[in-house]
Amino acid sequence: MTQNTECYIFNHMVEQALQLDTIFHSLADPIRRDILHRVMECELSVGELVEKYEVSFAAISKHLKVLEKANLIHKRKEGQKYMVTLAPEALAEADKYLEQYRQMWESRYDKLETILKEG
Repeated sequence: MTQNTECYIFNHMVEQALQLDTIFHSLADPIRRDILHRVMECELSVGELVEKYEVSFAAISKHLKVLEKANLIHKRKEGQKYMVTLAPEALAEADKYLEQYRQMWESRYDKLETILKEG
């Protein structure tokens, strides 16, 4: 393996870890999780999202910027409105990361079940 290849692999791993950090940080807030749930069902304008919460337009705008930075949503301009939709690709990355832990815990539960049946 060449030094360039090693640097590329290391940089890719760091970038992927940073992306996961950004995704999980975004998901840590209940309003942002709720926004994702709402735009999962249908495309909504920023104004429609603001109406759903008892916070300011500026607060929702900040939440949307965090979600956009994490690549969890797409925003597009439609006339004078900005429309927001879910971007499931980033969630797939987080799911792929969590899958390794899901498999580990399922294996442990299977072992525990076997032990309990034997005893």
